[in-house]
Amino acid sequence: MIYPWNTTRRFNAASNHLKKEFGTRLQKVAIDAGFTCPNRDGSKSTGGCTFCGNDAFNPSYCSPQKSLTQQLNEGIEFHAKRYRKAKKYLAYFQAYSNTYAPVEKLRELYYEVLKVDNVVGMVIGTRPDCFDDNIAELLCELSKKAYIMVEFGIESVYNSTLSKVNRCHSFEDSVKAINLCAQRGILCGGHIIFGLPGETRQMMMDSAKIISELPLNTIKFHQLQLIRGTTMGDEFLTDPSKFSLFHLEDYICFITEYLSCLNPNLIIERLAAETQPWINLEEKWSLRYDRVLALIEHQMDVEDIWQGKYYKRTGS
Repeated sequence: MIYPWNTTRRFNAASNHLKKEFGTRLQKVAIDAGFTCPNRDGSKSTGGCTFCGNDAFNPSYCSPQKSLTQQLNEGIEFHAKRYRKAKKYLAYFQAYSNTYAPVEKLRELYYEVLKVDNVVGMVIGTRPDCFDDNIAELLCELSKKAYIMVEFGIESVYNSTLSKVNRCHSFEDSVKAINLCAQRGILCGGHIIFGLPGETRQMMMDSAKIISELPLNTIKFHQLQLIRGTTMGDEFLTDPSKFSLFHLEDYICFITEYLSCLNPNLIIERLAAETQPWINLEEKWSLRYDRVLALIEHQMDVEDIWQGKYYKRTGS
C-alpha cells in the first residue's frame, strides 16, 4: 500500500521527505553556540526545566569554546565516517535556547554556519517564549537562501504539566510562536515528551488531536528519560512511586495508537529518545533507537495501523 506521503512506510518519516527534497541523505550536525535559557539565567527562573540535561545529548565535538565553523567541520568529519551516504548537512543548533540573543547576534551566528561547505541549512532548537517578530523576519530572510527549520520545545499541551516541570512558558506561548512561523512561511517543528509527572495515558493520547490542529510541519516525540544530576532525576531517586514511566512494550502500543490518531500531514522526526545507559537513571529499554523504531513499525504492521488512520479534522 502507498500511503498519502507517497511511501510504503506506515508513518510520514522525515528521512524520506528530506531525501526526496534534496535528492540525497541529509545528516544533522549538532553545534553548541553557548546559549542559555530564560529559566536558567534568572530572567524567569533558575535551574532550568526539571528534566533538562542538555550535556547528556551533546556529541564530543560540541563545545562553545570552539567556533561554530570548527564544530561543524569536526562534526561533518565524524558523521562522514559513520554515515557514509550523507553528502549534505544541516547545522543543528541543539543545546538550550538558540534564539535567545539580540537579533544581530543571531544574524552573525546563522550566517556563519551557512558558509560552511556542504551545509545546506539549519535546524534551530528553541523555546516558544524566545521567539518574536524580529527573529521571524530574520529567519524568513534566511529561508530564501537555505533550508531553515525552527524546532520549538512544546513538551506538553497542558499548562499544569509545564508549571510542574518549571518550564516557565505556557502552551499558548507555543501556539503563538508556531503561528508566527506559519504566517511567514517558515518551516517549524515541535517536540513533545510523553510520561511527564501528572499526565495520565489518556491525557497524552488526547494531545494527538490538539497537536494535529497546529500549523506544524514536523513533530518529534520522546518518552521521558530521567537524567542523572537533573532535578527530576533527584526527585525520582527520592520517591520513584511519583513516576509512571513507560516500559518498552507499553510505549510501542501507546505510540502506535497515538500515530493512528495523528494528522497524516505531520512529518515525523523521531518516535522515541535514546541516551547512554549510565546517564539514564531508569533505562528500561537497553535498545538503540533504530531497533525501537523497527519494533514500532512491526507493531503497526501487525495491527494494520498507519499514521492518521483514525484522524478526523476538527469540524469534519
